[in-house]
Amino acid sequence: MSAPTVPGVERILFTEEQIDRRIREVAAEISHDYQGKAVKLVGVLKGSIFFLTALARHIEVPVKIDFLSISSFSNKSGAPGVVRIAKDLDEGIEGEDVLLVEDIVDTGFTLRYLLQTLAGRAPNSLYVCTFLDRKSRRIVQVPVRYRCFEIPDRFVVGFGLDHNQLYRNLGYVAVMKPEK
Repeated sequence: MSAPTVPGVERILFTEEQIDRRIREVAAEISHDYQGKAVKLVGVLKGSIFFLTALARHIEVPVKIDFLSISSFSNKSGAPGVVRIAKDLDEGIEGEDVLLVEDIVDTGFTLRYLLQTLAGRAPNSLYVCTFLDRKSRRIVQVPVRYRCFEIPDRFVVGFGLDHNQLYRNLGYVAVMKPEK
């Protein structure tokens, strides 16, 4: 795919059409797996908003939605640091069938923390759905039940993913040019 005329973008990785088609496929899987149940989608702010919204529109079982936000702090060596919840859920999840919705799963550290934290709140079930999965950078193995796309070890933006809070609004996913 050719490079768009957006500064800093090298090439498009997934088009709007590819994204829409794959989200519909994942939503169909979720609808099948949760048949006869309601599912609570828990989005991780801010990146998951675009994906969660598109996904929820195509899920054919009752859907509840809540959000949380995290902050992570790394040490000077660049090693993974401390993760904490900056904005917690508005409602409890005890007895709920929860689907944690992520924009991207990378090293696995943040997701492991979120899964441990949410599991301690006694949901009926707890699974993960991610828009992008960068398995090549995984340090901690975490269970991802639903994924739209696996991506290479490149910095990507668009469809909710940002670079310095920019590019989230792109309807496609693009690879950023390497910084010099």
